[in-house]
Amino acid sequence: MERLVSIREAAKALGVSITTLRRWEAEGRLMAEHTPGGHRRYDLAKLRPEWFHGADTANRRTVAYARVSSHDQKDDLERQKQVLALFCARQGWTFEVIADLGSGMNYHKKGLKRLLDAIIGGEVGRLVITHKDRLLRFGAELVFAICEAKQVEVVILNQGEDTTFEEDWAQDVREIITVLSARLYGSRSRKNPKLLDGVKRVVEESQA
Repeated sequence: MERLVSIREAAKALGVSITTLRRWEAEGRLMAEHTPGGHRRYDLAKLRPEWFHGADTANRRTVAYARVSSHDQKDDLERQKQVLALFCARQGWTFEVIADLGSGMNYHKKGLKRLLDAIIGGEVGRLVITHKDRLLRFGAELVFAICEAKQVEVVILNQGEDTTFEEDWAQDVREIITVLSARLYGSRSRKNPKLLDGVKRVVEESQA
């Protein structure tokens, strides 16, 4: 018995974005039925993920991701982009470089969101980064788990410590302190402001 579903439900069943599903339809990989009102409907019995993902692997692109925490590190961002581009070109890969300027604690950066949307949408076959921390300070393993589930190869050029680790870490700590300050300075306890001021001094002295 046929079970017809909407394009949103079909995309969810296949684990791809609606855009990818429309592309597969345009390429003739699957056919949609149309309601009298002109809406697409897909037969769930004919939606087998392995039929589409395997054929699509060769068409998925390589994405190189670069990030720095602050405007003062723009030169380092350019170096990252050049290293990534040179590496990908030497491998003969067709690639795109996505770059972000923002803290490794920030999960809402435009570039990162664009990258994750493409991975989840089944559009990326390979992710290339210079260091793990360039992706996220905390949570990179979760992104790698998503990559594994989506059959995305992850290439990390340098497994050692990033040369900008200390500077980035201080920036991340300052960001945490800023958030805590906004929450705690308004509280009734007089101890909280003193505690935060002490932490700030420690961070500033470590950068002196």
